[in-house]
Amino acid sequence: MTEKPIEPTPRLSAMAQLRNNFLTGVVVAGPIAITAYLAHSFLDWVDGNVKPLLPSAWNPDNYLPFAVPGFGLVVAVILLTMLGALTANFVGRTLITYGEVLVERTPFVRSVYKTLKQVFETFVANKENAFTEVGLIEWPRKGVWSMVFVSSTARGEVAERLKSVAGTIGPNGEPEDFLTVFIPTTPNPTGGYIMFLPRSEVQILDMSIEEAARLIISAGVVVPEHKLRHPQLAHAEPAGAA
Repeated sequence: MTEKPIEPTPRLSAMAQLRNNFLTGVVVAGPIAITAYLAHSFLDWVDGNVKPLLPSAWNPDNYLPFAVPGFGLVVAVILLTMLGALTANFVGRTLITYGEVLVERTPFVRSVYKTLKQVFETFVANKENAFTEVGLIEWPRKGVWSMVFVSSTARGEVAERLKSVAGTIGPNGEPEDFLTVFIPTTPNPTGGYIMFLPRSEVQILDMSIEEAARLIISAGVVVPEHKLRHPQLAHAEPAGAA
């Protein structure tokens, strides 16, 4: 049998080669440029809010012919660390308690402060209540699936009320637990909806929170590689195999 001759690979034209080189340069330089721009903008914002509060003798910009970028961020980190250390002793806790009592007596500020304090305590201080897993639920209708962040098992009055609802009996014959899930929006994942769903209606995924956030922000363009949490299961023989 005669072998077919190998056809030579067609060469790209000069314009096509230039276009490919340009697009490759955009792919390489684009993320770097955007990251540098965001970092520079954040430093400028912090410096613009912190440096005016410093005494003129402490501001290095008054002694140098140029502004020191990031000095306000360093000062902010030091002040926040000192504030955290201050609240660990009796005097600091007493001052904060008196300040919170004063805020509690202010009608509008009271509700805003309570909400923000609970949010910061949930996502910063108590990491156990932060998002733990990523899942899929059928929403907004049957057959359409949406990605959700699973925060925790429903607790308190919500859990007690939902366990008494008919039709939430699990496979073992006992009332099924409900999960607290957050449905983020695209491309801004900070907005969305909170829902309480039976555990059996949430399909838990293997991807991490960071990978799911990238998928949501990119509107499905950046798809993470699928990796099993337990790789040894991928090589296990099926049940009943000889």
